[in-house]
Amino acid sequence: MILDKFSLSGCTAVVTGGGQGLGKVFCRAFAEAGADIVVAEMNRETGPVTAQEIEKIGRRALFVETDVTDRESVEAMVGRALDEFGKIDVLMNNAGIVHWGQAEAVSEEDWRKVIDVNLNGLFFCAQAVARPMIERKSGRIINIASMSGHIVNRPQCQASYNASKAAVIQLTKSLATEWAKHNVRVNSISPGYMGTDMAKPFFENPEYGGVWIPSIPMRRPGEPEELGGVAVFLASEASSYMTGSDVVVDGGFTCW
Repeated sequence: MILDKFSLSGCTAVVTGGGQGLGKVFCRAFAEAGADIVVAEMNRETGPVTAQEIEKIGRRALFVETDVTDRESVEAMVGRALDEFGKIDVLMNNAGIVHWGQAEAVSEEDWRKVIDVNLNGLFFCAQAVARPMIERKSGRIINIASMSGHIVNRPQCQASYNASKAAVIQLTKSLATEWAKHNVRVNSISPGYMGTDMAKPFFENPEYGGVWIPSIPMRRPGEPEELGGVAVFLASEASSYMTGSDVVVDGGFTCW
């Protein structure tokens, strides 16, 4: 049955930044599809809450305080996940940050922080998780990129974010070609403007929402839950012949 291919029953999924926002959506989507969840999150308050919510669904969950920019922290997280569940089938590289500011005024600290989380941290996690996946000859890695890796946003200036997400798309292709021979698939998702709690005030602000909404053919922001199905698809055998792909989910924004 075709629907069976979307099942994640018996799988273990690691979600970075899983304690809040889109990360929480991915944790829940994977759990509802049958997976046990490792919530890799820096926030000691939101991470355990997400883990508890996953357990209420009937799946096992483990919160591991994780700084994706710290290789030792990432390695420790992977070790705990393997000790608890024995394997990692899916990695959702979701952790990310954004900084707004005109390029000529961005500080070195702010530039490095964005690149460190969005690109370096993503690579550290992919690298650490890929090793046991390669050994098992099985695994799926999903990187959260952005439509900002394809276009330049307006009216906000965010050169560091745009550059980091473009790099994520290219890194995804590079890792996909290297690890395909090990049956480890690597794909990315490029969301458009999503109606997260953090973004809602900007949509209500005419300076931003007044520019963004008319630029979206569907004339609305995406609901965070609308990314869940795409994530489950890429994490499951339903996408068994996909690797190195970037799936844009933006309501048509990048068509214009």
